[in-house]
Amino acid sequence: MCDVRKSALRWVMMGLAAGMAAGALATARAQVGASTTIHTNKQPSHARRETNASRQARIQRTIDETYSHRWEIFGGGGYLRFNSGQYTKKNNEVSWATAANYYLNPKLAIVGDARGSFGNAHAITNNTFGVYNPQINEYTFMGGASYRFYRKEKIAISAQGLGGVGWGIFSGGAKGLTGTTIGLWPDGFKPAFSLGVSGDYNFFPNLAVRFTPTYVGTTFGGKVQNNLGFNAGVVYRFGKQ
Repeated sequence: MCDVRKSALRWVMMGLAAGMAAGALATARAQVGASTTIHTNKQPSHARRETNASRQARIQRTIDETYSHRWEIFGGGGYLRFNSGQYTKKNNEVSWATAANYYLNPKLAIVGDARGSFGNAHAITNNTFGVYNPQINEYTFMGGASYRFYRKEKIAISAQGLGGVGWGIFSGGAKGLTGTTIGLWPDGFKPAFSLGVSGDYNFFPNLAVRFTPTYVGTTFGGKVQNNLGFNAGVVYRFGKQ
């Protein structure tokens, strides 16, 4: 009986030792697993930092590519509120506009600009000739400079100042009369100037749409006409600086 008891006690002690060993092994495995989990959890953060850095590098490459073009060609149309005579009301006009920019560096450009506007003037009220809304045309041919003061991957903003000549045709729709007969400016060429701020939205590095609120000053009749409007259209870029 004593031997049986000793044998049973021996088996119990061996079982306890085996249990303790198994517990220690499980604890070690848990610690290793936790360490691996921590390392694994840290890895995505490292990968995410690399992704952000790559994204920033890609955006900078796009910015450099977009604004390193030598030439920009703009074409579009717009609206002008024009003062057609000293004693007449302003009239609405539809415009076309083109421009070529030659960039000396990513910010500064030399500009050549041409525009035309068409509308019906408000002649002197109750004039005896019965001509009250004759068609008039004006064209401007100007040159100057543009400065791009904000440039990002998708958005750019620039300001431009232009000067040149304006050509007014105020007698074409006056039914054989001169424009001055019904209160409009005399036909002819006079100095003109313009100020504007352009906003570009880039679809691709070489293709964008542009919107430009603009002021156009003309001097028909020896007086300054302050005309406001806007132009909008497409910009195509090419060449490298």
